[in-house]
Amino acid sequence: MSSVDRFSTITELADALRAGTTTSVALTEATIRAADALDERLGVYLARYDDTALEAAATADRERAAGIDRGPLHGIPLGVKDIISMREGPTTAQSLVLPADWGGRRDAPVVERLRAAGAVLTGKTSTMEFAIGSPDRSKPFPLPRNPWDTDCWTGGSSSGTGGGIAAGLFAAGLGSDTGGSIRIPAAYCGVSGHKQTFGLVPKSGVVPLGFTYDHVGPLARSAEDCALLLDVLVGPTDDDPTTVDVGTFRCAPTVHDGVAGLRIGVARAATVDGGFCDPGTATSLDAAVAALAAAGATVGDVEFPLWDELHDACFLGLYAEAFAWHRPHLARAWADYGFDTRLGIAQGSLVSAGDYVQLQRVRELGRRAMAVLFAEVDLVIMPTTGRPAPRFGAPGMDRDERLRSLYTPPFNSLGLPALSVPMGFVDGLPVGLQIVGPAFADALVLRAGAAYQARTDWHRRVPAIAAVD
Repeated sequence: MSSVDRFSTITELADALRAGTTTSVALTEATIRAADALDERLGVYLARYDDTALEAAATADRERAAGIDRGPLHGIPLGVKDIISMREGPTTAQSLVLPADWGGRRDAPVVERLRAAGAVLTGKTSTMEFAIGSPDRSKPFPLPRNPWDTDCWTGGSSSGTGGGIAAGLFAAGLGSDTGGSIRIPAAYCGVSGHKQTFGLVPKSGVVPLGFTYDHVGPLARSAEDCALLLDVLVGPTDDDPTTVDVGTFRCAPTVHDGVAGLRIGVARAATVDGGFCDPGTATSLDAAVAALAAAGATVGDVEFPLWDELHDACFLGLYAEAFAWHRPHLARAWADYGFDTRLGIAQGSLVSAGDYVQLQRVRELGRRAMAVLFAEVDLVIMPTTGRPAPRFGAPGMDRDERLRSLYTPPFNSLGLPALSVPMGFVDGLPVGLQIVGPAFADALVLRAGAAYQARTDWHRRVPAIAAVD
């Protein structure tokens, strides 16, 4: 592919396409060859759409030759998580439960927007069942494996999208995030992933998990790539009443403005000092703090308000909301659900109406407390997870400890923008830095991620398994 390869950023690929040093067909053929070589071992795809992807790539090349430029995504291969409806095939949510015609085989609004931007959609990527289950060998679906160590998990639930980017099977893709399902696989797989402010991106045409916790957003190689994708995805739709119209909303134009003069708080006590954090992850955080300070930010520790309460409010609330949607399906097809999926969703039946109201009160108290914190600092950082990717079948933490080692759920309770970028390795596996900002400050969050990545090369690292022609 001349001056670029499968691990180039979207900006680099777009520049090469415009310069004529590669073509969209060549990029797409390279990702198809990589999928042929790697996907049996990695479990990235539920469904591949090679033929339609090549057709879209050829169209992009013809349009570019005719002087039509749809923007930086024009002709770029992307993957789409299989809870998001696409016209090419069914949406299964990696489950035996949904009817084959769920979503009407129509493009979700986020998919429509990617197509309008000229993106090449390569297929449906693997997930955890209904975006809540665990890796399940008993079901006839791929087991997503981490490209950095195939004995380890990718994290969930945007598993295939995270693993596919790391392995170079596509340049970027879509995931969803209800308790961390974009940011966790981003951290475990050494890529970047952004959970946007709640309401910026429509969720219609997406299998729901928690109505007030769900977010749809990008995973990509870099924070800049995430900004390019988010700019395409943002905007209200009539069929999603949670979306908001914020007018012109652009993150990419300011993504390289740096962090000089910004005040960044480190939520160390709530995360690193709160237990469940690997010493190597803590050391990586210290190095990230130093890098941001060297870039001109003022960085110091802060107390994060209501951390445990917001963590619990996420899981209990999403379980209740998931049960509300799944109740008729559970009654009809209980045995078709995986055990862990049933376990999680069924817990929602134990959350009373009074409990649910209290959860919403906690969330509102958290939003008010965070407004006070964000009057003192511009951004807050912490590890994305306390530990790197777990090994399949290895004895480890009990369920509560495992959930407590995830530092993502409070920001689903709050609906705040949160980005995970690679910040190093622990025992050969990637770990992530999480950057959080006030509501609708997505551009600032992504700008900080890009500033960090300008001083580090963790996002440029490539797993050995991915080195195929």
